[in-house]
Amino acid sequence: MRKLIILFSFQLAIVFTSNSQTTQNMTQQFTNNLIHETSPYLLQHAHNPVNWFAWNEETLAKAKKENKLILISVGYAACHWCHVMEHESFEDVEVAQVMNSNYINIKVDREERPDIDQVYMNAVQLMTGQGGWPLNVVALPDGRPVWGGTYFKKEQWMQALEQIAELHAKKPEKLTEYADKLESGIKAVDLVKLNTDEAVFTNAIIEKAVNNWSSHFDHHEGGMKRVPKFMMPNNYHFLLRYAYQNKDEDLLKYVNHTLTKIAYGGIFDQL
Repeated sequence: MRKLIILFSFQLAIVFTSNSQTTQNMTQQFTNNLIHETSPYLLQHAHNPVNWFAWNEETLAKAKKENKLILISVGYAACHWCHVMEHESFEDVEVAQVMNSNYINIKVDREERPDIDQVYMNAVQLMTGQGGWPLNVVALPDGRPVWGGTYFKKEQWMQALEQIAELHAKKPEKLTEYADKLESGIKAVDLVKLNTDEAVFTNAIIEKAVNNWSSHFDHHEGGMKRVPKFMMPNNYHFLLRYAYQNKDEDLLKYVNHTLTKIAYGGIFDQL
């Protein structure tokens, strides 16, 4: 009887192991070049059907050699909308076919390469007036940006990529012309003009700013009335000082409540 139980247990172990391996193989149907990277964020995308590459000299040389547009997607591991776009688009085989056919696709971890992130963030801010993550940019084979934005729904994403690819195939000179103008704009951003105006700060100006700001306070969950919430240490440092100097008990209560929510939330590091 004991031998039968041991044999049955062994057979069950084989079945469960087999099922586990089958499930793992199903979830890892695709593997791209990011599998060789060390960044946790890049490794999260290593099994996307998108043929991702890391940012390096070999990848950039490949784009020039094949005369392909470059698609640069910048994000980081804790970025909510980065994960949303991955699920909606980068894990989708239909989207991957469009990206793989027309682009050299590069994934960048902004925490690993803030220098790359800053260059393309400046470009997107010039093009759209705003920025954020995920940061998605289409660039010429030489790396100069021509189009970009942040989060896109699947349909918007595919439509934009197909239109840009068609333009590159039929009228590449138009993209080159736009890249030249955008490059000049990016260089101008780096020029800091000296402000000779006298800096005027009065209590009335600061009080008005804080009053306007307070309309966005979340007094229930702390922070601002938005999701996802972001920690902004300098903001709360300023509000704490302002509240103390002006004996504003309600503002002190709000800041304390926000910090307490942070301390009791998942972001708190027990170590």
